[in-house]
Amino acid sequence: MFSKSAFIVGTLSLAISTVLVSQPTHASAYNGVSDKFKQQFHQQLKKNKVPGGAFVIVEGDKILKLSYYGKRSKGSPLNVNANTVFRLASVSKTFAGSLASMLVQENKLDWQQPINAYLPNFVLADPKASQQINLGHVIGQSTGLMPNSYDNLVNANVSKDKILNKFSEITPMCRPGVCYSYQNVAFSFIESAIEQKTGLSYENHLEKRIFKPLEMNTASTGYSAFMAEKNRAEPHIKTKSGFKKVSVKPNYYELAPAAGVNASITDMSKWLIANLGEKPAVLSSAVINDVTTPGVKTTKELRRRDWRTYLDNAYYGKGWRVYEFEGRPLIYHAGWVAGYVAEISYSPELNIGMVMLLNGESRVIAKLSSEFWHDVFKQ
Repeated sequence: MFSKSAFIVGTLSLAISTVLVSQPTHASAYNGVSDKFKQQFHQQLKKNKVPGGAFVIVEGDKILKLSYYGKRSKGSPLNVNANTVFRLASVSKTFAGSLASMLVQENKLDWQQPINAYLPNFVLADPKASQQINLGHVIGQSTGLMPNSYDNLVNANVSKDKILNKFSEITPMCRPGVCYSYQNVAFSFIESAIEQKTGLSYENHLEKRIFKPLEMNTASTGYSAFMAEKNRAEPHIKTKSGFKKVSVKPNYYELAPAAGVNASITDMSKWLIANLGEKPAVLSSAVINDVTTPGVKTTKELRRRDWRTYLDNAYYGKGWRVYEFEGRPLIYHAGWVAGYVAEISYSPELNIGMVMLLNGESRVIAKLSSEFWHDVFKQ
C-alpha cells in the first residue's frame, strides 16, 4: 500500500486556459495531457452520441482546462455551457463526508457515536446489531448491511419512513467495520446527525459551510432547486435506438447526502480546488486527511472494466474512494442516476484533479477518466 506521505497536498500555480477562449497558458507539465484529453472528450462523446457533457482539469488553485460539449437536451438548440447544472448523483457523497468530518473536527460529532443516538427508529432483525453501527460505519460504507439495501424501494418511490421500518427485517452479512457494503439509504442516515447537531436542514448547512464560502453559485440540493434552474441539463437514457430524453426522477433526491446535489462544471472546479487543499478556511487539511484515509477494502472495484488494468488496490474512505492507481494514490468517486453520470478524481501527490459531468448514461466516462490518469501518472 502507498505511504501516507503520498497524500500530502502540494501547491502549484497555473494560469487559466479555457477551451473556447484562447488565452496564454503558463508552463505546466500537464498542458499536453490536458489538450489530449479535451480532444478525446469531444471525439468520444460525439462517437457515442452522448447528448451533452462538460469537464474541468484543475491544478493547484487554477483551472488548467475547462470544456463543454453538446446540448442540454437532445434536439434542443440550447448548448451546454460552463454554468449548465447537472445532477451529481453519488458524487454528492463527497460533500456529505466532508460536511460530517467538519463537525467531527469541531467535536460536535464523533465517528464512534452509534447511529441510534440520532436515528432511534433504526432497528435491525437483531436490535443489538443495529446498536453497533456508528457514524463512521455509515459514512465509510462499512455498516455490514447487504449492499444497496432497499435501493429497490427508493426506485419504487417508497417513502423514507417506510423504508426505515423495513430495516427490522435485515440481518447483517458481517460485523460493522469489517466488510465493504455500499449503501445509499443507510449512507443518508448521516443527515439526521448533521441536522440534530447544527439545528439546520442538511441543505441549509451544506449551503452555509460549502456552497457559499466556495462561491459555488449555481450549486444546490434537491429536486425543486434543480427544476427551478433554467440552465440545466436534461436526463437521457440509453436505448436500442439511441439516447432518449426522460423526465427528471425525484426519488433519489430524497437521499440528499447520497445523491441530492446539483452543480455546474464551474462549481465543481471550485470543489476540486478546495479538496486540493487550496481553501483551508473552508476545507481544512484535517478534514481532507480524514475523508481520504483508506478504510475498508473494496475488492470489487479492482474488477471494474476500463479501470482493472490500472488498479492495484481500492478502499473506501469517508464519502470518497481511495485507489492505488499504478502504485500512486488517487482519490475518486463516481455517480449514476437515471439519465446522468458523473466522476470526480484527484491526485493529492501531483496536485491535479478532474471532473466530468454527462447528461446521458454512457460507459465512455470510465474509459476517458482511467486513460486520463494513466497519461498523467505516466508523465
